[in-house]
Amino acid sequence: MAVDHKKPQILATDVVAQSQLFKIESLNLRFSNGVERTYERMKPSGRHAVLVVPVTAEGDLLLIREYAAGTERYELGFPKGLIDPGERPEEAANRELKEEIGFGAHRLQPLKEVVLAPSYFSSKMTLFLAQDLYPEQLEGDEPEPLEIVRWPLNQAQELLTHLDFAEARSITALFLALKHLDQ
Repeated sequence: MAVDHKKPQILATDVVAQSQLFKIESLNLRFSNGVERTYERMKPSGRHAVLVVPVTAEGDLLLIREYAAGTERYELGFPKGLIDPGERPEEAANRELKEEIGFGAHRLQPLKEVVLAPSYFSSKMTLFLAQDLYPEQLEGDEPEPLEIVRWPLNQAQELLTHLDFAEARSITALFLALKHLDQ
């Protein structure tokens, strides 16, 4: 059961660094016990994202392999992307499916809204299960074609041990999708 804590008072915020993509913000906080601390975080952009676990009628998971600059290698994961301004999460999920794997979904089930690292980021990501897929391709913004990997749903546990399948959001989404599919 959650305890209702009094939030710290924000005394000041300053942008301390920025790039083309990110701004790092410093927050001076005073906690209810009088202790003051400075925290740093990514400045909130207000844009959230989606990640989709697509399951085919044949019982396969559809994953993508794409280059991740953070790990400097190709990672295996589920289609994902930012929600465009004015777009609902379900619309963004379907658009990302069409851009990244060439399918849309007649059925999108929201699984959970997650935050990657709440101490540093405020952006939320809605995880979806996509079923009843149909072929439709949209042009995406990826710099190279994505490799689509079919993985048998009945071998999902083995996917968890795959070296390239390491992204926490994809692993979380897989567990939630399996739980939903078992019900």
